[in-house]
Formats: sequence, structure tokens, C-alpha cells
Amino acid sequence: MDALTGILYLYAVIINIIGFTIMGRDKKKAERHEYRISERVLWQVAIVGGSVGAYMGMKVFRHKTKHKAFATGFPLLVIVHCLLFIWLNWNL
Repeated sequence: MDALTGILYLYAVIINIIGFTIMGRDKKKAERHEYRISERVLWQVAIVGGSVGAYMGMKVFRHKTKHKAFATGFPLLVIVHCLLFIWLNWNL
């Protein structure tokens, strides 16, 4: 494994942990009626590569599951990111 591939894997792991974590934190804040993490931030983390973690967080914490934009958008991003990840690994 070369350095670029290692960096790609490390980035993917870290950003998906962040995606999972912020979904859980936002759910906890929602339950406590505290100031929330904005949907924009949730989308930004998912778009920059954290879609798998964010989607898993959505399912595990049962958070944003009734919002159609999240319920359809996150799975689509997961597919796009998985295909991109496979393509990048194939070409590195």
C-alpha cells in the first residue's frame, strides 16, 4: 500500500466516524431541547465523504429518518461514495 492509499483509507475512516458521531450528538441535543447541529453541517460532513457513517448514525440513533431529503439523500451519497472509493482504489 502506498502513502496516498493509506491517506485515503485514514480519511475515509475518520470522516465516517465524525459523520456517525454528529448524528448521535444531534439526536441527543434534540431530545434535550438544546441548540442543535444544523442540517447544513450534517449534509456537509456526508458530502465530503462521511455518508456511510452519517447513514449508519441515522439508522442507529433513529435520527432524521422521517426527513425525505435525508432518507433518500444519504443512501444515494453512500452509493456514490462507494463507487468513487472503488474507482480510486482501482486506479491508484
